[in-house]
Amino acid sequence: MTDTTEQLKARGPKSPEYHLVREALGGLREALFRDPFAYRLLPPRTTGGWPARLLPKRIRGYAVWAPHAMVIAAALCTVFIAYQVGLGGNEVAYLLAGFVPAAAVLMTLVRPVGAYWVSIVSTPFTAVLGDTWDGWPWTPPAFFAHIVVMVVVAARTGPRTAAWMWLGTAAYGLFAEAFLGGASSSDAPPMLFFSALALLITTVVHVRREAQREVTVQRTVTAIERDKRTLLEERTTIARELHDVVAHHMSVVAIQAEAAPYRVENPPPELEQAFVTIRENAVSALTELRRVLGVVRAEDYEAPDAPQPTLADLDRLLDNVRDAGLTVDKVITGAVRELPQGVELSAYRIVQEALSNSLRHAPGAAARVEVGYVLGGLGLRIVNGPATGLVKPSPGAGHGITGMRERVTMLNGEMTAEPTAEGGYEVTVFLPVPLADRLDPAGEDA
Repeated sequence: MTDTTEQLKARGPKSPEYHLVREALGGLREALFRDPFAYRLLPPRTTGGWPARLLPKRIRGYAVWAPHAMVIAAALCTVFIAYQVGLGGNEVAYLLAGFVPAAAVLMTLVRPVGAYWVSIVSTPFTAVLGDTWDGWPWTPPAFFAHIVVMVVVAARTGPRTAAWMWLGTAAYGLFAEAFLGGASSSDAPPMLFFSALALLITTVVHVRREAQREVTVQRTVTAIERDKRTLLEERTTIARELHDVVAHHMSVVAIQAEAAPYRVENPPPELEQAFVTIRENAVSALTELRRVLGVVRAEDYEAPDAPQPTLADLDRLLDNVRDAGLTVDKVITGAVRELPQGVELSAYRIVQEALSNSLRHAPGAAARVEVGYVLGGLGLRIVNGPATGLVKPSPGAGHGITGMRERVTMLNGEMTAEPTAEGGYEVTVFLPVPLADRLDPAGEDA
């Protein structure tokens, strides 16, 4: 009595051995039987390796075709081996026994898995044609070509394909010994030994390159994420400072709008209503500002009790860096005037970060801070010389430059940061100030 479907289902899940065999057969099918003759052209390799760097510059560009040249050379060696051994004067046998394995070698450039099958299938035919050779089942050219084919295919595919190719070669060797007969001596053991050694080395190199590629990708992703995080942190800091600056001015507007009617004797109702509207709009804008920009504050962030620094506090900053060991001079050109608080704060932070970079990257060097008040805005130039003394420079990740660029971009300014010809470093910034922002409430120049 046959089992029904329900009875088969009632037997429960398959045994672990069944799943192991199923996975193994699935791996074999995926490695050697899924589109074995699919077109896969061997791409040029990169020239970043150390062997390419040892070549002269004139021929370094051709190093990308080195793998292709090596495969072609192996195919020529296969034909040369067939020519040296000789096939009893049979020209047809000579051509087939030499050129068929060589064709399998060349085939690895375009159809790697198919080249392995061509090499295996053509082996008994080349062995029969080479009846004068002592050895079975591989003739000398087929022996050499088959190892080359497996090495190239393993390098192009991976360790799993390498293992299945070696097992397939071993199965063919046993089958040829048991059922096809041959010469008194067999070259299957040497084939299995040398092919296993070559495939092991190829697999180790392949795994190492894959690991290096993954590490490179991870480093690239980490660097990108770190730059993004630094950018967001700097923008968060700027947003906090803007929140404090704008909130202060909006509060002043609201207070002045509320007190203005009491400074005028018998103000008309229209004026009182205008001041009330101004105050309501200021309070509403302040509320929205705190709601939007307040989300960038960390839970442990506290608003500074002291006012935000400006260019008037620059001398105090220079005294601090001088105490830290940096020799710094200050030069101010143009008519000093009060600028918008956002411009003053950003200029102060840029000078602060540039001097911090000088302390970190050029210990013992002298620095110079130039502040220029021009008609269109504010110019900054911070330059330092090369490092001197016994103190080694401290490495940095370039986050300070990123922060300075963010502040300059926020104010629609321009910035350059580059090494100097003397071996130092120079940061040049221009922060534009619109004409309306340079006038006081009375309409006169500040």
